Amino acid sequence: MQDKISGADLKILKLLQENASLTAAELADRIGLSQSPCWRRVNRLESEGYIQKRVALLDAEKLGMDVVVFCSVKLSVHGRQSLEEFEQAVAGLPEVTECYTMTGTMDYMLKIVTKDIRHYEQFVRTFLAQMPGIQEIHSHVAVTAIKNTTSLPLDTQL
Repeated sequence: MQDKISGADLKILKLLQENASLTAAELADRIGLSQSPCWRRVNRLESEGYIQKRVALLDAEKLGMDVVVFCSVKLSVHGRQSLEEFEQAVAGLPEVTECYTMTGTMDYMLKIVTKDIRHYEQFVRTFLAQMPGIQEIHSHVAVTAIKNTTSLPLDTQL
């Protein structure tokens, strides 16, 4: 991967992950390229999958979604079919903003965002607890967000 990422590409990625609305002209000006080569680099980075998509990051608190819960889930059966069924079901739940398979005693870690604790309880009772094959659910309610970023550590890893 590092053979394909030049210094200019890395600068583009760093700038775009902080502000995806920058134009090719603005990017080019900030990294010292002309607009056309910069635009071609962005297109190549997108077509090769380094840039997956450009999104607007919303303020959950302003939108009234103040509760973030990290929920660990353990399944009672670990066959391929039960894992796939759980993953498909979770993918369709809008409150689940992230889902990871885990090592250790729990099988999955979910990040769930809701408007309040009652909504979370209802979500667990209505959706999570009703899924077949769930053995345990452990909820950890976040109190304060100390760091919350979508930026990858490009400076220290590439």
